[in-house]
Amino acid sequence: MSDLRITEAFLYMDYLRMSECIQISFAVCRIGIYTAGLLCSTSIQPLGTYILLASPVISRISRKFKCFRALCCKGPPPARPEYDLVCIGLTGSGKTSLLSKLCSESPNSVVSTTGFSIKAVPFQNAILNVKELGGADNIRKYWSRYYQGSQGVIFVLDSASSEDDLETARNELHSALQHPQLCTLPFLILANHQDKPAARSVQEVKKYFELEPLARGKRWILQPCSLDDMDALKDSFSQLINLLEEKDHEAVRM
Repeated sequence: MSDLRITEAFLYMDYLRMSECIQISFAVCRIGIYTAGLLCSTSIQPLGTYILLASPVISRISRKFKCFRALCCKGPPPARPEYDLVCIGLTGSGKTSLLSKLCSESPNSVVSTTGFSIKAVPFQNAILNVKELGGADNIRKYWSRYYQGSQGVIFVLDSASSEDDLETARNELHSALQHPQLCTLPFLILANHQDKPAARSVQEVKKYFELEPLARGKRWILQPCSLDDMDALKDSFSQLINLLEEKDHEAVRM
């Protein structure tokens, strides 16, 4: 009778092999019933005999359980936090090209933003939902209507632009840094087009934009960038994500 039970258990384990991990719970129950049946059998034998008879089945169950645990009990990866950002800058500063490159979009499909667009920019530890606003003269006056709900700001400037355009960019950045809905948010300031001969250095931009006195006490990062150096661009966004996470932690403590 014991041999018959063992044969039945092996046949059942062959069935499990076809059903893979979904049938593990049934297998555990079956072994429990089988073991109880052995112990309650009228032909009492030493306990060691039952352990010896059941050990091949238990070994198979163990292997199946490991499979089940590896495939089914690991759980989904933790969700990446999402942050809503606003991206501003004059027309021609390169906002759309930078965001499209970060999203691995074809450069041939890049069209200058005339109103606004939204892109979900994925990173390893976060997803940035970036609302890019067009930088034309007739649109900039409406920027503030799109600030609500932002958790951070990306300001892109053309470091190789004319003096007039640079002065306009400076005024727009000063206005954003002092705006009630943005003044407490982290800023990533990108001095774009560093690959052009006329590009100004980060130190020149910092001095010209008077960032040290104006942005004192605020969270801001000024970084050089170009489409030719994506590693540096991604590193700049990683620094911004760190500032966003710090702000999150402060909000939790409060």
